[in-house]
Amino acid sequence: MLLQDPETHLAAILDRPDAPNLVARLQTQLEQEQQRRQQFYAEVDEDMKAEFINGEVIIQSPVKKAHTDAAGALYKLLSTFVQVHQLGYVGYEKVMTAFTRNDYEPDVVFFGLEKSQHFQKGLWKYPPPDFVAEVLSDSTEARDRGVKFQDFEAHGVQEYWIIDPEDESVEQYLLYNGAYKLHLKAGQGPVSSRVVAGFEVPIRALFDEQVQVEALRRMLGE
Repeated sequence: MLLQDPETHLAAILDRPDAPNLVARLQTQLEQEQQRRQQFYAEVDEDMKAEFINGEVIIQSPVKKAHTDAAGALYKLLSTFVQVHQLGYVGYEKVMTAFTRNDYEPDVVFFGLEKSQHFQKGLWKYPPPDFVAEVLSDSTEARDRGVKFQDFEAHGVQEYWIIDPEDESVEQYLLYNGAYKLHLKAGQGPVSSRVVAGFEVPIRALFDEQVQVEALRRMLGE
């Protein structure tokens, strides 16, 4: 998932006699990219699911039912638990999260109270979340495992779940000393969040409606 060490690339540039020219060109390109980003902000609307990644506007394609079901199941489970215990804010699909260079709309996000207590009703551009879950699809898997993985890691997103709706499995990555480590990869058994204290659900609840209903009932004390 990780590219070659950036320090290696930086050292290679610094070894070149034309390093100042390369840096100036890079700065110009980044400034132009930020202008495109501002245009993206001006044009994006609530009906679009779009992201701005490395200077490119990515319009999300329609997804399969399995994708929608898995994302919706996690949202129901996580938002119910967070509301019951007043732990923060859970967002779903259309939550624009702004990172240093890029803007993402992950499938499910969680913000703890330290961040969410400052959210206002008119907010549309959110800070990096504490927890992110992405459900894989053919068109997004490379980004979910590539640039997003790297960006979430670099910006301190403490927990990242990658959900495979075809394989019906979950990969749970936790941040240790600034780097993600795979904590769990499974299709059975429970998955427990480190960031959302006390949140534990059967992995099958993300893919089986009856298991999901039973998990929700337990949360609500029924």
